[in-house]
Amino acid sequence: MTDPIADLLTRIRNAMMAGHKVVEVPVSKLKKEIARILFEKGYILSYKVVDGENKQNMLKIALKYNPKSKKPAIKKIQRVSRPGLRRYIGGDDMPRVLNGLGIAIISTSKGLMTDKEAKKENIGGEVLCYVY
Repeated sequence: MTDPIADLLTRIRNAMMAGHKVVEVPVSKLKKEIARILFEKGYILSYKVVDGENKQNMLKIALKYNPKSKKPAIKKIQRVSRPGLRRYIGGDDMPRVLNGLGIAIISTSKGLMTDKEAKKENIGGEVLCYVY
């Protein structure tokens, strides 16, 4: 696998379209941080790291749906920067996702954070994905 972040986003997207409650992905620090941001912003219910059978720990993500309409909380999750074309942004040029209603997850020198947090601290970085 050449792009583990795209794999995580694709697994979440596919599980939501299929109506699954939980999705499992191999764990890494970066994936755990992405799940933390999605949890803090209310896009997923919870996440935890569980021991896998083959010495590979797994990250379990509980997906969030609207209780009445059964529609997923995440309308679209899109990879921006990829291994073939990295996208970097300065602290003053932060993107507005869905006119401020969505979030952009940015990898900065101070760790992963949303576009609003990076703009507040005036630091730039690599734009990993858009979520709304």
